[in-house]
Amino acid sequence: MDSLENSSSHDVPHPRKPVLNKYAFAAALLASATSILLGYDIGVMSGAIIFIKENIHISTIEVEILVGSLNVCSLFGSLLAGKTSDLIGRRLTIVLAASTFLVGAVLMGFAPSYPFLMTGRVIAGVGVGYSLMIAPVYTTELSPATSRGFLASLPELFITLGILFGYLSNYFLAGLPNRINWRIMVGIAGAPAAAIGLGVLAMPESPRWLVMKGRYGEAKKIIQKISHTMEEAESRFQEIKMAASRLDSENSSQFSGKGFWKELLLTPSPSLRRILIAAVGINFFMQASGNDAVVYYSPQVFKAAGIHNKRHLFGITVIMGLSKTFFVLVSALFLDRFGRRPLLLLGTLGMVFSLVGLGLGSKFLAENNSKPTWAIVLSIIAVCAFLSFFSIGIGPITWVYSSEIFPMKYRAQGTSVAISVNRLVSGGVAMSFLTIANKITFARVFFILAGIMTMATIFFYFLLPETKGKTLEEIEGLFEDRPILSDNSTILTVD
Repeated sequence: MDSLENSSSHDVPHPRKPVLNKYAFAAALLASATSILLGYDIGVMSGAIIFIKENIHISTIEVEILVGSLNVCSLFGSLLAGKTSDLIGRRLTIVLAASTFLVGAVLMGFAPSYPFLMTGRVIAGVGVGYSLMIAPVYTTELSPATSRGFLASLPELFITLGILFGYLSNYFLAGLPNRINWRIMVGIAGAPAAAIGLGVLAMPESPRWLVMKGRYGEAKKIIQKISHTMEEAESRFQEIKMAASRLDSENSSQFSGKGFWKELLLTPSPSLRRILIAAVGINFFMQASGNDAVVYYSPQVFKAAGIHNKRHLFGITVIMGLSKTFFVLVSALFLDRFGRRPLLLLGTLGMVFSLVGLGLGSKFLAENNSKPTWAIVLSIIAVCAFLSFFSIGIGPITWVYSSEIFPMKYRAQGTSVAISVNRLVSGGVAMSFLTIANKITFARVFFILAGIMTMATIFFYFLLPETKGKTLEEIEGLFEDRPILSDNSTILTVD
């Protein structure tokens, strides 16, 4: 056995270099690019749905089903992705995600009718579910502790870039005939899906997955490439191997995932239960915030505010997209410096105040036929602020946190459970947003969302410890059966 296996993780100090490893960055960047597919769909459907409704004459309920179906169907992709990635590997699961979305995008682009369009949405949704689960898991398993926050937040950056590209597509293609423009809008998403599927084949496999499969030689070579020094590589390898050795003998040699659902959901240990609550909670509140619905239906919100010119509507959404992209980039750059908790709490508190402002603006606009300019401006600023605070906090941090806190044995399938909750809530909100708003007004919907985000802030403050700078193996200790004082002096409650 070579020196890498013979060294002990305690013999070599674990380096904490703030330097970004270029090989790990390139792999994480390409894997995270799959998330651009969801982002583009969210952004482009906000405008395309207006033309789809006019072209194939569908009702408001059918609009909500069409929009929300992708999120609901992505639930199944997320659930399947955990088992799939444990069986065939993280890399091939990314290829599968991109290929499935490609098929869905092509079907939507050529859809002659509503049922055909729905079929494309269902298939694309499964692909989105796969990509949302596997991109952060793969990136987290590949990243050094000192840059994991930045690298694992890249999926949210690509979602945001996708939304911006979708908005730009709406703006530039809106002038084409209605029977053509929406088909091009939704169909061109197949191009990046094909490129990503091919590009991923050049990526390395996750070294943690390789260790679980007993393929130590391959794992060592990859760890050496994603580490700054041989000493760091030896230390990381031994930490991963030690964590893998805690799995039962059957799974150590032939990782099958048997009994995981029982251990994870029915009879979890106290620490695993806390991890599951934290992961499911942050994913629930991410989508219960109404972010996806606000992005999907922002043109309708602004239409209700008195802005009817389609070019103006799409121009405002481009501004929203630029604001969202800027702040998610800020979050990614500072996540490893300031930590998860400060940015998460700042973001959720900012969302509360933004939603209250949006509710007030919407209330005055609904009650005044004259549509006062100050209320329109307040609504636009509040939407941009809401999306910006989402992008600096819960947006990127959800992907980072829910993929890094699970132990190695449960990471893939545990993350798939959390992401499935994310997709289910997103679909439910998107499929009911317009109906509820029509019954109780947009203003009351925004006030309700502000209340939900207030509860989210309390949940995050008391139940989510800081994970900044810790290895994946060290993070497990934060949820053990003893009080743990986080870096920000918050105690994780124990039974």
